Amino acid sequence: MLIIKKVKYRKHQRGNNKGIATRGADISFGEFALKAEERGMLTSRQIEAARKAISHRTKRGGKLWIRVFPDKSVSKKAQETRMGSGKSAPDHFSAVVKPGKIIFEISGIDEELAKSAFRRASDKLPIKTRFISRESIL
Repeated sequence: MLIIKKVKYRKHQRGNNKGIATRGADISFGEFALKAEERGMLTSRQIEAARKAISHRTKRGGKLWIRVFPDKSVSKKAQETRMGSGKSAPDHFSAVVKPGKIIFEISGIDEELAKSAFRRASDKLPIKTRFISRESIL
């Protein structure tokens, strides 16, 4: 599972997730990619589940790049806790994803296998995604 080693501040504010992704919106490494169609937050567990689904489907063939990293801590209060008494401890880490952001890239396998692997991975993610290839962009 992806986890950050060291943070300057333990607790983050929610911030906003407006606009579309300008950074990380192009295929840089592989031939095929999984692109986010809507905004959201991906937890480290969801990213790991999608990575496992891809590697299982491709039988660990090809090269896989994970283009998102969960670096934002998300706090969660315990169930049946009264309001107030400050912010709770960090519960998990998430990656902020905007529309157009490339989540995964893969190369070294054929298009049909990449398409089916990314379809399996997108089932594990809470946002809509789209399969793109380097040829479809040109």
